[in-house]
Amino acid sequence: MGAIYVARSAKCSEWASDVGLSKNVYRLGYTDEPVDEVLKANWGGFDDWTIVRKKTAEGVDEAELVAKLARKERMIDPTYYPRLKGATGIFKVAQDHVENSIIVAKTMTNDALPKSLRVKPTDFAAYLIENALK
Repeated sequence: MGAIYVARSAKCSEWASDVGLSKNVYRLGYTDEPVDEVLKANWGGFDDWTIVRKKTAEGVDEAELVAKLARKERMIDPTYYPRLKGATGIFKVAQDHVENSIIVAKTMTNDALPKSLRVKPTDFAAYLIENALK
């Protein structure tokens, strides 16, 4: 059975922040292999990728997931940023999109809203996976 995963690299986040993108940069992908084997790919030349969240799924294609998510979030174009070396599926995620998603979800289920909303990398990953599957 395959898995949809969201990976994060501290070095990639630092680079993206330095070039004016955002520090909230994540890679969305799909694999039929064990997820730990996929991390050896070193996307964009960064070697410190870690899995933030994964979800089992069957019958989906990575290109299809990336295309669906690209309609909602901004995918970083690897031809515009040569440092990425052709790596696809790397997204710049706006923090307010994730915050709004959490607020709407809590409102719809009548949960109490927190006084201060602190968004963690796992919240970004859940948001990316949810929107890629829509």
